[in-house]
Amino acid sequence: MPKAGIIYNDIKPTACRVATELKDQLINTGWEVCLTTGVGGILGYSDCERPVCHTPIEHLVPAGFDSEMAFATVLGGDGTVLAAFRQLAPSGVPLLTVNTGHMGFLTETYVNQLPQAMEKVMAGEYEIEERTMLSIRLFQEDTLLWEALCLNEMVIHREPLTSMCHFEVKIGRHSPVDIAADGVIVSTPTGSTAYALSANGPVITPGIPVLQLVPICPHSLASRALVFANTEPVTIFPATPNRLVMVVDGNAACYVLPENRVRVEKSQYPARFIRLQQPEFFRILREKLGWGLPHIAKPTSVELP
Repeated sequence: MPKAGIIYNDIKPTACRVATELKDQLINTGWEVCLTTGVGGILGYSDCERPVCHTPIEHLVPAGFDSEMAFATVLGGDGTVLAAFRQLAPSGVPLLTVNTGHMGFLTETYVNQLPQAMEKVMAGEYEIEERTMLSIRLFQEDTLLWEALCLNEMVIHREPLTSMCHFEVKIGRHSPVDIAADGVIVSTPTGSTAYALSANGPVITPGIPVLQLVPICPHSLASRALVFANTEPVTIFPATPNRLVMVVDGNAACYVLPENRVRVEKSQYPARFIRLQQPEFFRILREKLGWGLPHIAKPTSVELP
């Protein structure tokens, strides 16, 4: 009996309803179904008095979501998609991403197109697109305190009401650089259209094997986004006496103390997207972010020179 999985956002009524309907549809056509919510991919937040809440990466895989599973479907918005990949990337299960949220930048299809999409997926009529994920680890000397998988970006920033931060950043075997800023972002190409874009980083097409480092509100005209090969790990040392906050994919956080260091590197686990049609990144940029649209409205009622 073939096996499929469903991950859904249980605080959205539409996602809950569609998850139940999809489960019944799969069971009626002879599939074994594993059902879970995206809550397991939310890594939580550290307490002020305890700067760590360590959940090993491989422990987030839900029960039953293993290498025998043909595919899984995630129902939700971009946040649920990010949580689902943290749960499933170590198992290698490909994901069909279905938008029940708002932006849906990471989703492949919509709820009203789900019946046709499921017919194609169950028949194996799809391609798999692999995207880079990051492994984020927090250390105190050689002791691992915290770790997480990341599809978009890792951000280290100052707490509210504190002053500008200083960072010493080492990329691969290159000489360390000093950055004075409100924070720094390390982003994948997938995350280049998220927080990194808002911080004036470049848009990077998903297939390019690079990462980028983006300072947030830097105190220097020379501090600009840097793009580098994804084979080079990044180590970040806080060079400030203040406690900092690290956020992964806008959802999980832990504190970074002055004696800590953060290591960011390409994960051995890629995000495996199910694609029902040839990926067209520029079309998504145009539809979701308005990239390439005319900057001057051209009236149709008058003849332009």
